[in-house]
Amino acid sequence: MRFVLLTLVALATGSALYAGETWPQFRGPDANGYSDAKKLPLEWSADKGVVWKTPIHDRGWSSPVVWKDQIWLTTATANGKKLFALCMNRDSGKVIHDIHVFDVEKPERIASLNSYASPTGAIEEGRVYVHFGTAGTACIDTASGKILWTRRDLNCDYRGEGSGSSVTLVDNLLVFNVDGCDVQYVVALDKTTGKTTWKTDRSANFKNVGPDLRKCYSTPIIVRVGDQRQLISVGPRATMGYDIPTGKELWKVNYGGWSIAPRPVYRDGTLYMISAYINPELLAVRTDGQGDVTSTHILWKNSKGMPSRPSPILVDDLLYVVSSEGIASCLEAKTGVLVWKERLGGKFSASPIHVAGRIYFFEESSVTSVIEPGRQFKLLATNKLGSEALMASPAVVGNSLIIRTSGHLYRIDP
Repeated sequence: MRFVLLTLVALATGSALYAGETWPQFRGPDANGYSDAKKLPLEWSADKGVVWKTPIHDRGWSSPVVWKDQIWLTTATANGKKLFALCMNRDSGKVIHDIHVFDVEKPERIASLNSYASPTGAIEEGRVYVHFGTAGTACIDTASGKILWTRRDLNCDYRGEGSGSSVTLVDNLLVFNVDGCDVQYVVALDKTTGKTTWKTDRSANFKNVGPDLRKCYSTPIIVRVGDQRQLISVGPRATMGYDIPTGKELWKVNYGGWSIAPRPVYRDGTLYMISAYINPELLAVRTDGQGDVTSTHILWKNSKGMPSRPSPILVDDLLYVVSSEGIASCLEAKTGVLVWKERLGGKFSASPIHVAGRIYFFEESSVTSVIEPGRQFKLLATNKLGSEALMASPAVVGNSLIIRTSGHLYRIDP
């Protein structure tokens, strides 16, 4: 049922940690919003189901990443001049590390919805990789909190929007997109040293395209196509599949969109991706091509009620999305045909998760709608967690839901 993805959990670790003990990157172990948890809370509130609630200083929208008993996230001062990495104990919520990672003399201006700590890091045994986009990337020893290496030279100009793309771990590489107004490329760092292993410029056609239309904020995924693994990276004007060890471009599909934020999902040779921020469109693309596959490998498109910020989620043969304006839609994965559409509530930025036969949708007002997947819309619960904003995609570990709001980190149990 799951596609094969090599993520932070190295093959040598086996399945013990994979089964619910880690949430090692944005959207979980398989980067698709899935968890192996057998049970998750259905109903909660600010006074019900909360095991602990830990204050988070300053401001940030990065999602929590989890390894065993540690939960890590990033935060930043409102003016962007000081950037931090925080580690909380999973059992108690106690702050274990509060690390001042970077100082920024002249922070870039950012959009009102963004923060200076929006990209999500990645974690594996003994190391966490925190990423602040154009402001810098760092590797930290998870036991001591010591900073092992940093990179601050992989910069770009977002022209007042700020950073958003998160990082991906594969083999010995830490990979991320750098898609600004001035430069557009994908880079892979040696995760042990932080040195560049490969750096591949985008091959999209930017002729006669203004600088603001060259930005993008998505995060790469790792997929298996036949006997080959690929790194697939959604970018401005085009999405590319890359050879993982070398960074060589294998294929690309062109479109007109930019500033794309959702992380794509994949199954059985088909990529499901959003191709624009303004008037977003969902594309289904075959990934077995070579070169420019725009005219041959797009299976279907759907532009009605698609999300500009939350990522899609795929359960069995159905795709589920929630638009930034709160409209949830269910589509047939093979055809893109609409199955149902329902209004959930207000605005949405966080990506949904699928756990134990339920889908959880997280509203910016800290309301979570829980539905049962299927061809009929079935709302199971609606939960309100205080009055703080919720922009970060939550994590799942064990039977716990880990939710970050504007001021706190929560652990919620059944």
